[in-house]
Amino acid sequence: MEQTGTVYLVGAGPGDPELLTLRAARLLQSASLIVHDGLVDPAILAMARPDATLISVAKKRSKHTLPQDQINALLVREARAGRDVVRLKGGDPFVFGRGGEEMEDCYVAGVPVEVVPGISAANGAAAAAQIALTHRDSASIVSFVAGQCKGLNDQNWAGLAGPGRTLVIYMGVKTAPQIAEKLMEDGLTPDMPVAVIENAARPEMRVLRGPLAALPDLVEREKVISPALIVIGEVTARANNAVAQVAMEAAQ
Repeated sequence: MEQTGTVYLVGAGPGDPELLTLRAARLLQSASLIVHDGLVDPAILAMARPDATLISVAKKRSKHTLPQDQINALLVREARAGRDVVRLKGGDPFVFGRGGEEMEDCYVAGVPVEVVPGISAANGAAAAAQIALTHRDSASIVSFVAGQCKGLNDQNWAGLAGPGRTLVIYMGVKTAPQIAEKLMEDGLTPDMPVAVIENAARPEMRVLRGPLAALPDLVEREKVISPALIVIGEVTARANNAVAQVAMEAAQ
């Protein structure tokens, strides 16, 4: 009887191959089967060995190549057939990556799992944009939320954003108007600084800044597309303010 393979839940980070962990890179170079998300950068997929089978399970808003339950079944089926499977995810498998669901289904099926963490989209985007998510003078709390969940308006975001806090919103491009309205209704000031980071850690990255009240117009005017993160909090303005201060002092 053929031995059951292992499913490796691997974080691909925000896009730049240089930001992969050593473990992730080694698994990519040795795996015979890679099941990958649509947002994984082609340069990372190019690291796979020449004879590897690559299966895309790309997901877009309301349009999935495979539903999640079928992705889970695919991983289990291939592992039970004796193959080691690299399940390659953008960012980190356990931060809005549905890695927990895949791991649980593998456990139920008796399939061993190893989790290889990756630099999360939030950490990678903030670093690339030089935004410190925490800062002794500005933020001691960071929260991550998904911006396209069902019942967005009914969710309780009280206390997630405001002075001393940073809020990072994944998948919020399409719902930017609802997000801005929701946060202002919950008491956030319209002039709270916001940054939108598109294609983080990639050559085409853009960092767009403005006040919370202008977020919907900013996203529409600049034609922001996914992958993009929205960062809300005083930390988003600190780097710009520091640069401006240095320039002003130099001019005096």
